[in-house]
Amino acid sequence: MCLAVPGKVTSIDESNPELKMAKVNFGGVSKNICIQWLPEIKVGEYVLAHVGFALSKIDEKDAEDTIKILKDMGELEDN
Repeated sequence: MCLAVPGKVTSIDESNPELKMAKVNFGGVSKNICIQWLPEIKVGEYVLAHVGFALSKIDEKDAEDTIKILKDMGELEDN
């Protein structure tokens, strides 16, 4: 089973038009994530990401609810 994790987009790098990337914050840990498939994503929005790729946009409330559940399960650390 695969798990897509919600994260908040903190910056977007469009320097390579064929590989649009974003810095995404996952509960205090920032990762570079490919957002090429989601060209409408903006800084401050949330995405569901899996293995370095943003799969879909998620609204803030759903993202925060999921992050809380993951923290409660011990899957994410509080920072």
